[in-house]
Amino acid sequence: MKQAARDQERIEQFTPPEGVPVNFVITSLGARLGAQCLDLLLTCLAVVVFAVILAWSNLLPSETEKMVIVLLAFILRVPYYILSELVWNGRTPGKRIVGVRVINVNGRRLTPHQVTARNLMKEVEFFTPLTMMFAAPFMSGWSIGLTLVWVLTILIAPLANRRRQRLGDMVAGTLVVDNPRTTLLPDLAVSLAPAGATSVAAFDFHPDHLNVYGRYELQTLEDVLRSPADGINAAETARIARTIIRRTGYDGPVPPGQERAFLIAFYRAQREHLEKLRLFGTSRENKHHLATPPAAGAPGAGKA
Repeated sequence: MKQAARDQERIEQFTPPEGVPVNFVITSLGARLGAQCLDLLLTCLAVVVFAVILAWSNLLPSETEKMVIVLLAFILRVPYYILSELVWNGRTPGKRIVGVRVINVNGRRLTPHQVTARNLMKEVEFFTPLTMMFAAPFMSGWSIGLTLVWVLTILIAPLANRRRQRLGDMVAGTLVVDNPRTTLLPDLAVSLAPAGATSVAAFDFHPDHLNVYGRYELQTLEDVLRSPADGINAAETARIARTIIRRTGYDGPVPPGQERAFLIAFYRAQREHLEKLRLFGTSRENKHHLATPPAAGAPGAGKA
């Protein structure tokens, strides 16, 4: 990955196999704190509701109730963070509201190991010192001193590195970035019509060619096609076309010099395919989502 500063934003850039650089804005510490507070509020509400029910039922002695509630806070909290980030691809409810997400520092898909590691480290970084602070009146002086040193270390860590990674992010190899808002402008297909109207009809795409990519890759391709004529040279255009051909398994001819026409045709076909499947902007976010099997009888439906 490469890193650059732009208008006081911290940008993390990586180049996927398609060869088109992708930029992510590293989330501000304020946004991360806001997301954490929202998640903490949601988990605390769940614990409070359970505590009220437990107190109302009067099933356990008061001391036992306190121990159960403390244990429950841990039991609810850890799965809450891990499962939500696994299910929602790096987002907890708090992160979804604020508009941030966790990504792999290498630009690859976020793994369960990374999600688990960063959230278990959160227990050590945040919740354990928080618990010890509440227990400060019962602690010795050196214990309080060690706790303060640990809290200062936790606070300094994201301030001392340009990626704003907390210790858990460093251990897991993750970043917290602003959630990309991928929108495809409606006039692209029309604006491209004069440039390749004759050549576009020559390319025939089957459903199995279009079940690889999602709207994220489609928006990236749109950015390429919208770039000025001198913004991307013929060699880069050919390289992007070859990558798409290889990954989609497209087996039709692409004559030399017709790579841009091929990209225009693929853009149109891919966009129409996503819209027809009603996955546009919802279920098919990127190439990591499972492909939808071709309908029975469709070209390529019998391929392995």
